[in-house]
Amino acid sequence: MNPTPAGDRRTKVAIIGSGNIGSDLMMKVIRLSETLEMGAMVGIDPASDGLARARRLGIPTTAEGVDGLVALPNFDEIAVVFDATSARAHVANAAKLAPHGKILVDLTPAAIGPFVVPAVNLEAHAEARNVNMVTCGGQATIPMVAAVSRVAAVPYAEIVASIASRSAGPGTRANIDEFTETTSKAIEVVGGAGRGKAIIVLNPAEPPMIMRDTVLCLAAGGDPEEIVASVVAMAAQVARYVPGYRLKQQVQVSPVADDEPLDTLIGVGAPRPRWKVSVFLEVEGAAHYLPAYAGNLDIMTSAALRTAELLAARSAGAPQPAVQPAEAVR
Repeated sequence: MNPTPAGDRRTKVAIIGSGNIGSDLMMKVIRLSETLEMGAMVGIDPASDGLARARRLGIPTTAEGVDGLVALPNFDEIAVVFDATSARAHVANAAKLAPHGKILVDLTPAAIGPFVVPAVNLEAHAEARNVNMVTCGGQATIPMVAAVSRVAAVPYAEIVASIASRSAGPGTRANIDEFTETTSKAIEVVGGAGRGKAIIVLNPAEPPMIMRDTVLCLAAGGDPEEIVASVVAMAAQVARYVPGYRLKQQVQVSPVADDEPLDTLIGVGAPRPRWKVSVFLEVEGAAHYLPAYAGNLDIMTSAALRTAELLAARSAGAPQPAVQPAEAVR
């Protein structure tokens, strides 16, 4: 478990979901966080590797879901609960936990609480009690949409997230429909696009490929150099908490032809796009639990960890980690 020096009062957290995402998050809390401490690992399969690993580390565990968590002797000490189950399960879990006043960090596409992408809008929701981490594709690509939209109007943005099939466990596959809906909405709400579109590809290639993401923004106005500078600055901001996050190649800004038919994408009345902005990303995982190709898990758990650290610090009135959105490049 996290070594806790004398006088160091870390915030205890619980993780619901002992699968791939929950297990990776547990290892990040243990290895990386200076302010959080594992208080419980929760699952529904007594034989799961995540629960077995937690037990070996001396972390309290239960295979009885949220009911088992509430019944743990140290439940009152836990301030933050991560939910790494499924969208449907989170609805039930949140209802059961509501009377207990815990901060909930939701890694499912349920979206009960506000969308949070740390590099873009974490400070705006620092007082929230249930925040949603969108999706892996959303965490990787929405910062790029936001980077363009802060220097130019974006009537349309489209993202394609390609992840290794091996890194998509049962929970990810069960949430595919919610993935596209939640990510598309967050592209608009957080990214600032007039319309958003999200596509996910489960790549069966062997050996497995590292997560790759493509972002296409149609920008109405703006200066190409300013757009590129904003994207580069935002990529550096995300890399502060996801070290494997990087631009795969130079940002491409090309003019949109006057006769290019775009009305079906941007909608009636939207400003006419002037530039087509293409951003190509790669997300390599830190391999805390799964291999490095599972960047889709790494970016979700890294974003959730950073979010929980700020929410816990704000709730306790403690000094907050330096998590400020990147300033607009003007």
